[in-house]
Amino acid sequence: MAVLAVLAMLVSGCGTGLSRPDDDRKHVVTTFTVLADMARNVAGDALVVESITKPGSEIHEYEPTPSDMLKAAKADVVLDNGLGLERWFDRFVQRSEARHVTLTEGVEPIPIRSGEYQGKANPHAWMSPRTAATYVTNIRDAFIRLDPAHEATFRANADAYLARLAEIDRYLHDELASLPASQRALVSCEGAFSYLARDAGLSEAYLWPVNSESEGTPRQIRSTAEFVQANRVPTVFCESTVNDGPQRQVARETGARLGEKLYVDSLSGPEGPVPTYLDLLRHDARAIVSGLRGGAP
Repeated sequence: MAVLAVLAMLVSGCGTGLSRPDDDRKHVVTTFTVLADMARNVAGDALVVESITKPGSEIHEYEPTPSDMLKAAKADVVLDNGLGLERWFDRFVQRSEARHVTLTEGVEPIPIRSGEYQGKANPHAWMSPRTAATYVTNIRDAFIRLDPAHEATFRANADAYLARLAEIDRYLHDELASLPASQRALVSCEGAFSYLARDAGLSEAYLWPVNSESEGTPRQIRSTAEFVQANRVPTVFCESTVNDGPQRQVARETGARLGEKLYVDSLSGPEGPVPTYLDLLRHDARAIVSGLRGGAP
């Protein structure tokens, strides 16, 4: 009840950071930083875009705060990933009258292979630059419906952004094509690279399918180590928002290297290694290519 009282006061305009009497632009809220960066690139200066979660946040088990709910209440459109990623999202949008757009609409889902979510869709579709094109076109179309006066801007920005995604996709394919088939295997902590692996022609293994409390069990470590040994994988990887201890154990047991940290669920701050989504894709693509070629982390 206390939270609702605070919300009511804030939404009425008392002390809200979102009240912009001199700014008549429409307001867009996204569930995490990757989506916000995509949306800002399409919006340009025509819209205000904010992310609910902050840089470095773990998205799967996020707990929305009253100020998060305020952002949704003041938004004109809320963008989410869908595919079961934001398990907190339904509760979050219950008190928002904003239009809700799921950016994976039109993506062909890849089912999770194991664990408690077996058979459900893998939510990490944005990790493939090829699949991310669907996100961008969905953002473009949502913004045109929201603000038709800026349609030309949204279309031009989306086209430019799609071209940059295509460049990263070409880089991955060109670099990986030179590797022997036996080296085209991507091993990570979380199963967040299924879409990238599919689109780039890589086989895939991971310790756990989705970040949860049951991460890095002895069975997961043993199974992953067996895959690494069977496929002679030179480098294994872990993501920036999780504990890499179990993957270090895999590396010790198999002789593989532990590669550079990969970024998935969140961007870094402005001074960090992946301040934008395109930086995230480029960083991960270069780290994967270098690792699979046997380069030093």
